[in-house]
Amino acid sequence: MVICIFFQDTGCLIHHIGDCRPIIITNDTIAPLYLQQLLDSLSQQNPLHFIIPDGEQYKSLTWFEKISAFLLENNCGRDTCLIALGGGVVGDLTGFVAACYQRGVPFIQIPTTLLSQVDSSVGGKTAVNHPLGKNMIGSFYQPQAVFVDTRSPSILSLPVSLLQALLKRQHGLIYDTELFAYLEQNITQLQQLDEACLQHIIFRCCEIKALIVAQDEKEQGLRALLNLGHTFAHAIEAQMGYGVWLHGEAVATGMVLAAKLAHTRNDLTQQDLERIATLIAAYNLPIDIPNDMTSEQFLLHMRKDKKNKKGTIRFILPTEFGQCALVDDVSDDQVRALIEQ
Repeated sequence: MVICIFFQDTGCLIHHIGDCRPIIITNDTIAPLYLQQLLDSLSQQNPLHFIIPDGEQYKSLTWFEKISAFLLENNCGRDTCLIALGGGVVGDLTGFVAACYQRGVPFIQIPTTLLSQVDSSVGGKTAVNHPLGKNMIGSFYQPQAVFVDTRSPSILSLPVSLLQALLKRQHGLIYDTELFAYLEQNITQLQQLDEACLQHIIFRCCEIKALIVAQDEKEQGLRALLNLGHTFAHAIEAQMGYGVWLHGEAVATGMVLAAKLAHTRNDLTQQDLERIATLIAAYNLPIDIPNDMTSEQFLLHMRKDKKNKKGTIRFILPTEFGQCALVDDVSDDQVRALIEQ
């Protein structure tokens, strides 16, 4: 079961750890902000910690192996609970280690970025990247609990441009038009990191994702709709190099491309297309592809997408404002025309 809480103390965390030994996995950006406080709070549980470098490039099999070796060197058994303290990279990597170590040990998510709070910490997707594809090696493995603190130093010190995290998982375009409207109406408040606005957005995004995951945990149908924009985005990340474009930046551009493609198919009006692009740009997100990336490079990476079946590239596209669908009848020439445009 996933439990989302606006996390202010560690009492509930200790309850969920139970008799397990906590092993905290974090990175060298988050560790100075949070680690000692968490270690002190869990001192009676004899915690250990492991710090990885900060960056998408470290969500890899190499660091999966290093964490696994650390657990073995410290004689960690099945009565171990891994705690992911950080953003999406830390959460995905820790979750995948938890899924595999001794065929599965409990883990808890403490997401410290907006992106991980509204997206990756909820739903049980765990994975590492491979040079040939993002998140291609992983497992569906649910955390025992997710703890969210909207007053964390890493949230309150974010530059405005990193509010892209709220747009990356744009549930309003997929599922809830009222949420989309809320983002349109509260741009200034969100840029100022207004706590009430942040809590409303995070809670609603987690609620929507939990509802969808509960119906389709293994992404056989409905859950795939949460990948709006990702077919394009993963191609950008793979081509440019992981970490060169932040994931939220790539998905924002991918959502605009998906909307443009839907418009060419007469599924989305020009007015709705402009509304989507305007909102994304208002949060200082890119809406154009990298200048030096070609249509053939897009297609090369898209052919490795996890949604594909029998060699056919499948896209999540808006069918109307607030609704999306998985489509498999987009030709390579349509993709080329879109990119070259």
